[in-house]
Amino acid sequence: MIIYYEPIVFIFGLAIGSFLNCLIWRLYKNETLGGRSYCPKCRETIAWHDNIPVLSFILLRGRCRHCRKKISWQYPLVELLTAILFILVWRADISSLNFSWLLLRDYLIIITLIVVFIYDYRWQLVPMNIVWVGGIAIFILNLILGIYWLNLLFFAILGATFFLIQYILTKKKGIGEGDIWLGALLGLAFPDVGSLFLIFLISYSLGALIGIILMLFHEKGWKSSIALGPFLATGAIITLIWGGKLINWYWSLIS
Repeated sequence: MIIYYEPIVFIFGLAIGSFLNCLIWRLYKNETLGGRSYCPKCRETIAWHDNIPVLSFILLRGRCRHCRKKISWQYPLVELLTAILFILVWRADISSLNFSWLLLRDYLIIITLIVVFIYDYRWQLVPMNIVWVGGIAIFILNLILGIYWLNLLFFAILGATFFLIQYILTKKKGIGEGDIWLGALLGLAFPDVGSLFLIFLISYSLGALIGIILMLFHEKGWKSSIALGPFLATGAIITLIWGGKLINWYWSLIS
């Protein structure tokens, strides 16, 4: 069953990834999702055969058919990343009870985190509309999955408070307001102490590592800022797919 459906899941993931590229750009430009896709350089409408995920990028050799300017590598990478993550989540959820609702929730978490990652990486901003809408939808799906609403609210507050404290202590310099809302989203998506701790551990460890590497190559200084959203999104995705195994592995080491 898994092998039979995985190609379909992969193609579905590619299509969703293509949609997310469009969503990210139009959010940034404050445009509606209606209308045909267009080249951001020359604004010419993109034909359907030039809009096939990954394949069109390869056939066009990474350039717009009209203006011949380079197409960002973000487009095929997001499409492939979404497809691969959809496969991994499918494999992780396939044997679970309430498979359909769990898969829907986890796909929504993946979608929200990918948008946060790219948007914050490119423009140093957390897309609040996506965080709010994604948070509400994840809250509802977790209720359907049988998670008590007070438990969800508690962890949403816990996640937000974790960043609010840093926001106050750093006088709004180390943490942005968007990170506080992102913390609330993570609390709703991962309503348990172990998962939240793992997300923060992975995120801050990756952030410190990347920061040191950038400083060594003189790309950043001690006072330079690095967007936290991509690291939180990465930590959350790792936790979503492999969190249970990582936590069990940790407890096996200390027990």
